[in-house]
Amino acid sequence: MIYEHPLAYVLGLEGMALLRAFTGEHDREFVHARLAEIRRLLDDRSLAEAAVDVARVDTVEGYGIWSTTYDGPNPAFDFDEPLVAEIAEALPTGVVLDAACGTGRIAAALAEQGHRVLGVDSSPEMLARARRRVPQGDFHLGDLRRLPVDDNTVDLAVCSLALTHVPDLRPVMAEFARVLRPGGHLVTADVHPERVARGLVPTVRRPDGTPGRVASYRHGPGDYLRAALPTGLHVRRCEEPGSPPVERPREETPAGADGPGPWEVWPWSLAGLVPEAAGAAGAGVPAMILWHFQLTGRPAD
Repeated sequence: MIYEHPLAYVLGLEGMALLRAFTGEHDREFVHARLAEIRRLLDDRSLAEAAVDVARVDTVEGYGIWSTTYDGPNPAFDFDEPLVAEIAEALPTGVVLDAACGTGRIAAALAEQGHRVLGVDSSPEMLARARRRVPQGDFHLGDLRRLPVDDNTVDLAVCSLALTHVPDLRPVMAEFARVLRPGGHLVTADVHPERVARGLVPTVRRPDGTPGRVASYRHGPGDYLRAALPTGLHVRRCEEPGSPPVERPREETPAGADGPGPWEVWPWSLAGLVPEAAGAAGAGVPAMILWHFQLTGRPAD
């Protein structure tokens, strides 16, 4: 279980903001405002008594629940879709693997470009939606660590908003290298590890009404490189866009409301309680990390 205490979150934001002030990013007035706000927060009973025990659920359960609303507004889509389209358009039409394809939004765009699309996902509910969305695609139930795809058969592999859910990137990168043809390309996109550290983890309500978050892990840039380079995948491009941040649309966030807001909108509503501290803590923190690799070398021994 994850013990989510709203007071811990807002005090954490205050602490990060104060650390940035300590290194000269903010002035005396800002520091004293933060200290006064901390005192107020410590006296706020609505925060002190609002802690929640949250189950850590796997991707099969979590995305099965999320499948009905997954295609709703998601600013993350504004980052991955343009990069995938740009790279795919520059390649001859061929076989494209959409790994962790979800509801098929990436697969649909690639099919429209004329590529033959393969899709793999661990969620039967997500796959059912992908098959309806891209009837000409070839979709299979499978795991990123054991892709149901033959060796050396894929020209482009895409994996978006999924690698944060695997504890170790190395077996996944090895699978991508296995299925790619020599010279093949890989594009990955995920929530930036610093955003994951700030609680940007998918929330779901389980069938019994209890709260859950899809198990997520922080993978820094070095983790991607240590996983990819030994397989023969080499970096063509890395982007860490930071604006706009990946967050709930403002109209869905009860910022400024009394108390922490409903659990479903944590941590966005919690940040809304301390907007100045949240802005300082998050300034310059990337929203996503996107990679373009190419299989150009031989795997290391």
